[in-house]
Amino acid sequence: MPDTQNIEYGKSMTKQQLLKHLQDIEWDNFEVKTARTDVPKDVWETVSAFSNTSGGWIVFGVSQKKKTFEIVGVDKPEKLENDVLTTLRSKTKFNIKLSPQAKRYKIDGKNVLAFYIPSSDIKPVYFNGVQNTYIRTGSGDQQASEFEINALYRDQAFGSMSEKTVEGTSVDSLNKASYKRFREYLKGFNPNLHYNSMDDDEFNQRLKIVADGKLTYGGLLFLGTNAAITDYFSDFRVDYLEIPATNYADAEPRYTFRIEEQENLWEYYFVLFQRLRIYANNPLTIGEMGIGHEDTKEINALREALVNLLIHSDYFSPMKPRIRVFTNRIEFENPGKLPRTVEELMRTDETLPRNPVLAKFFRIAKLCESAGYGFDKMLQWKKQTGNEVLFETTIDKTKFTFMTDTTKATSGTIEEQSGMESGTIIPNSDMIEAKSGTITDKKTDKKTDKKTDKKTDKKILLLIKENHQITISEMSEVTGVSKSAINQQLIKMRKAGIIRREGADKGGKWVIIKQ
Repeated sequence: MPDTQNIEYGKSMTKQQLLKHLQDIEWDNFEVKTARTDVPKDVWETVSAFSNTSGGWIVFGVSQKKKTFEIVGVDKPEKLENDVLTTLRSKTKFNIKLSPQAKRYKIDGKNVLAFYIPSSDIKPVYFNGVQNTYIRTGSGDQQASEFEINALYRDQAFGSMSEKTVEGTSVDSLNKASYKRFREYLKGFNPNLHYNSMDDDEFNQRLKIVADGKLTYGGLLFLGTNAAITDYFSDFRVDYLEIPATNYADAEPRYTFRIEEQENLWEYYFVLFQRLRIYANNPLTIGEMGIGHEDTKEINALREALVNLLIHSDYFSPMKPRIRVFTNRIEFENPGKLPRTVEELMRTDETLPRNPVLAKFFRIAKLCESAGYGFDKMLQWKKQTGNEVLFETTIDKTKFTFMTDTTKATSGTIEEQSGMESGTIIPNSDMIEAKSGTITDKKTDKKTDKKTDKKTDKKILLLIKENHQITISEMSEVTGVSKSAINQQLIKMRKAGIIRREGADKGGKWVIIKQ
């Protein structure tokens, strides 16, 4: 008799893949539940979290204790499977009908159930009221904040807002100097482009700068006057700071350079690009014929990141696209998540821009890749400089980080200093062994740098003194330490009796017990 019995309803996962997932302690698309006799109540939180993020597997019949997993099996697999599928497909508990895929295994004579919960096209997905909206962070489920729920609602319009028209605008809302510069740029750098021969009216219509006599949101943001743009985006800006330290807390002064506000995205592009050139090495080499050639791979990598930021920003978010130049890295952070995981997008040349009209403007100007997200161009940075390029997308933002000088790190890992979750593009090479249905992490425990912990503790305590309702995100912003690292430090401090939390996650406060 075969060791594994499979019942498959779509997405495939073998027994070996199941065991491999259990071996990886850092997964964020996998959740195990003991569930020997009944469907656990907290499974609906995980269903919501996977539906609202990138999808994932829920496995019944596996027990977890810290970093050890044991196959315990379920007693009535048919009943449990039916209970889960009926609930998710009936809309009795969730706000939309869900279509999970189920799989059944026999491992060491024990029944194991696995359900694949796909990412939903309609978001947010919640149960028993919108307040029960969950998202996936790291390897856990977290109740979504109001800000994150609003971001999920906005994502329903992903890819469509930039071509919608803006009431109260017309061609008079265009910045004449920017418009002229754009048309001249196209003629100079893409002379064979068929749009160049069109008059202004046809050009505007064909490129969706104007529709029905009104500017589109893409046309307004790209070429509008600042006065017209701020009528609809009250705090329109791309924030650029150069910070003389590896984190905000150590910066004195707070910043050394800040780009002034510009008329529109076309003007922002040129000002930002010229400033970023300072941080790229473009050596000039002389060929056999005595002709000079400039190596532009480094600046092209930064330009790709810059254009990605401008194309994929959620301009309706209260967050603003921003670039931060620290002494050891350059961060490009924009509001709005990517439509797929970074890993998926890197495997294909699929193009799913949040703002297709903006994407077309930059592509016909030959300022970015014509297909895909340009990850290959961005990764040239590592090939040319030897420094890492880190990618991260969360429920409400996307960040690309180019390390420039890792010798200037003051605390934490490279990922922590850039605000990244560990392992965003760096594969986990730790070896783990599975025997007799028990999976144990053999990874060597990392030694905690006590000096670093104490330094972070002091910064956290100072921030709490100033603001008892400060959030983890705000602490991360000020200290330059990742949110996950801040959260782990807060847990340690609470266990040590240094601080405590009073009230709910939202609206509660931190209390200092001892220092």
